[in-house]
Amino acid sequence: MKRRLIWKLLLINLLVIVFVLVIVWVSIDILAAGYFVTLMERYQISPEPAHAMFVSAVHRYLLWACLAAAILATALSFLMMRRVLSPLSRMTTIARQIAAGDFDGRVPSAAEDEVGQLATAFNRMAKSLEEIENLRRSLMIDVAHELRTPLTNMRGYLEALQDEVLPPNTETFTLLHEETLRLVDLVEDVLQLARADAARGRLQQQPVDLLALIQEMRTAFAARLLESKIEVSLHLPHTMLPVSADPDRISRVLRNLMDNAIRYTPPGGNLEIHVMTGDGRVQVALTNTAENIRSEDIPFLFERFFRGEKSRSREHGGAGIGLAIVKELVEAHGGSVGARLEEDRIRIWFELPA
Repeated sequence: MKRRLIWKLLLINLLVIVFVLVIVWVSIDILAAGYFVTLMERYQISPEPAHAMFVSAVHRYLLWACLAAAILATALSFLMMRRVLSPLSRMTTIARQIAAGDFDGRVPSAAEDEVGQLATAFNRMAKSLEEIENLRRSLMIDVAHELRTPLTNMRGYLEALQDEVLPPNTETFTLLHEETLRLVDLVEDVLQLARADAARGRLQQQPVDLLALIQEMRTAFAARLLESKIEVSLHLPHTMLPVSADPDRISRVLRNLMDNAIRYTPPGGNLEIHVMTGDGRVQVALTNTAENIRSEDIPFLFERFFRGEKSRSREHGGAGIGLAIVKELVEAHGGSVGARLEEDRIRIWFELPA
């Protein structure tokens, strides 16, 4: 492709030179030669020998000039087009590698012209594709790992029932039912994460009463809060900036944050919900007492399948998808998320543009 394109571009330059040569040649034969003959006749000089010499000399010098211009244009054009087309050829090669599953190739982009900008954009695209592919592989491994535990448990129970090691009583079927529910919850979490990934560009944004959603969320979790004896305190602003968001997605964000706070707050602990406005943004922060959360875990809280408290079982600690869903949905709204550790308390927040 590169060679064909180079020869096509060189042929265009040569055609332009030939076209200019023909125009100048015809102009000399028709206009300049005629003017020369008229000038010679005015001074009563025989124009025949001088005319032939003039036209011959002009044609000769014109041919030499065009030949030199063609050689120079061909050399410069070849060097320039080779420099321009080399990154394009490299992009073609790397694109084939990416199509084959190899995402390591990059195009040198030292130049700052249009080709350099194209190479930079191509490298960013290749890097994004590599990150997406790595994320896909990690997700498949993590999902398989998370599914293996309940499936292994269920297989053990079923084999024990088959071998009559366990009696087919209510307790055994209750254990099987609990493992099945764990599978259902995990699959639902993965489905919600996939929907959160696809939320960008599909938001049904409208004016949202964020304070009302928080109150609804608190009411929905009232039974769990009472059961865990967790005290909740709300800190709301006097004036609230209007927020344009997808109410269903923001409700999901609030539910996941509340569920995470209750899940990791010890019985008898407390939970504070702060809503703050300023600089054209609205921030919702949940601060709760937490045990066994380390400062080095904070940067990874919003990663998929990350669980801060390694000591908790997956049955009680969750699969580590809830905060990842929060991050995806908030960023789909143009917002941001964050977390920090404050002694024995953890503060997790999200911000939305007002």
